[in-house]
Amino acid sequence: MATRGADASDVVVGHNIRALRLARKMSQAALADRIGVTSGQVQKYEKGVNCVGASRLARVAAALDVPVMRLLDGVAGAPPKSNMPPAIALIAHAHPLRLVKAFATIDDRGVRRALMLLTEGIARMAQRARAKRA
Repeated sequence: MATRGADASDVVVGHNIRALRLARKMSQAALADRIGVTSGQVQKYEKGVNCVGASRLARVAAALDVPVMRLLDGVAGAPPKSNMPPAIALIAHAHPLRLVKAFATIDDRGVRRALMLLTEGIARMAQRARAKRA
């Protein structure tokens, strides 16, 4: 029997682990300590380089205080997506995470609202441009 390498499902699971870990403001080292692996191994899980076995997946879920199925959101054949807000998944990427961190430091409600309206306007313009090209 050949050893199975990581595949697209492992990338999805890794993305979910990273997003949930970051949402909980937990370091890779802290997660690694809780599940009994090195932080380098957690990094490999999050990048989808290494597969997360079933028992380890259960430990990750417990460490992140989520149901195991939350880690499988988006994997083909898994039950429909859980109630995890899609916005949380964005923080697994560098640019949205930077944007959210910067936005969170703005105390002025008017400035926050103006930035939100500006961003939504830019998104609408980009969507229209994509529709015209299609």
